Amino acid sequence: MEITKKDIDSLNAVVTVAVKAEDYSGKVQKILNNYRKTANIPGFRKGHVPMGMVKKQYGKAVLVEEVNKILQDALHNYLTEEKLDVLGNPLPKNDTEIDWDAKDFTFDFELGLSPKFDVDVVGKKAITHYNIEADDKMVNDQVTSIRKQYGKLISKNEVEKGDEITGTFSNEEKEINKDTTFSLDVIKGKTQLKKIIGAKVGDTLSLKTKNLFANDHQNQTYLEVSQDEAQGLDIEVNFEIKEVNLREMAVLNQEFFDKIFGKDVVKSEDELKAKIKEDAEKQFVQQSDQKLMDEVVESLISNTKFDLPGEFLTKWIQFSGEKPMTEEEAKAEYEKSEKGLRFQLIEGKIRKDNDIQVSFDELKDYSKNMIKMQMAQYGQMNPSDEELDSIAARIMSNQEEVKKLSEQLNSQKLLKFFKETTKLKAKKITYDKFIKEAYS
Repeated sequence: MEITKKDIDSLNAVVTVAVKAEDYSGKVQKILNNYRKTANIPGFRKGHVPMGMVKKQYGKAVLVEEVNKILQDALHNYLTEEKLDVLGNPLPKNDTEIDWDAKDFTFDFELGLSPKFDVDVVGKKAITHYNIEADDKMVNDQVTSIRKQYGKLISKNEVEKGDEITGTFSNEEKEINKDTTFSLDVIKGKTQLKKIIGAKVGDTLSLKTKNLFANDHQNQTYLEVSQDEAQGLDIEVNFEIKEVNLREMAVLNQEFFDKIFGKDVVKSEDELKAKIKEDAEKQFVQQSDQKLMDEVVESLISNTKFDLPGEFLTKWIQFSGEKPMTEEEAKAEYEKSEKGLRFQLIEGKIRKDNDIQVSFDELKDYSKNMIKMQMAQYGQMNPSDEELDSIAARIMSNQEEVKKLSEQLNSQKLLKFFKETTKLKAKKITYDKFIKEAYS
């Protein structure tokens, strides 16, 4: 067998595989001999069917299957040995049908080659890294919210200021049908507020979503629309009022503190506010990190210039699925996936150049820490090493779980690398201002 490669340009090549009779004849003959022993053909005893008849009935199918197996193995080994970094999979190039009656065969395959490029991880322009703080207003609002949540509920029939309303938002066109509960103070629009105040249980109100809530982010919470749809949402929704309640706020005393946080964890209003601020800011870190990662990804894609074998990849997308696409469908799919492919290549190079990888021991330790956190939620604060090792071993034997944990740990390591390497500009900001600035 002979394999040769012809470069079309830096991103495209054609590999030619010449398969000779000696490459496949022994395997084909062995399979046909086995067929002869087991074939059930009327008029012949088992094992005594003439070889000519076996070849006539099974020969071509066996030949095609074995040659294709040889081809796949040869291509895989060639790409591995030559260390060719390819995109997608090799595409058969033969324009005419194969003459399977011949003894020798030649097959051509198109390759899409990965581009060569450098990545400037540091970057020229600093990327904002938000430090989101819980300001006094947020903490005080949360204290009020908790006091209402654990306070006494008084049922009413008519909406007044300060009430809590339960009902259903609906809009057929946007497929909104969301049961929700909110306090009247989240309503921002004065016109909308006038419609709600004085309404009664059973009433259905028509409300405009533009400036309905204090911020667009709340459209996600109360209307259950996507983050993209939530920004600037301007439609009419129906709201059917199902319950109206007044919450008599709980008294701030030790019984109240113990009920929420456990015995003696919090002992005063000041400690309550400090605990709320601490817990909120821990949660904000995840949002800040996600925003940073998004910005770094956008910056790297924008500033790392390289060409892709677009024509090859479009063709590969067209024919690689279970059902072939039209050329227009494949082009559209390529355009949608190009950005993700670019970052995939950039990320791969960053990981390779900086040796960012996850070892088995790191993955095991990570899984044990996850287990400890989950057990702590159920009051098991000090599990033994034997318990952790046993649960971790079960997790590590599950391929899907290992894949999920690997992706999480890889993302954490990449984020840590960006924080240590990329040019960042720290910015302290309240949560409301962060939502407005980061997602406007």
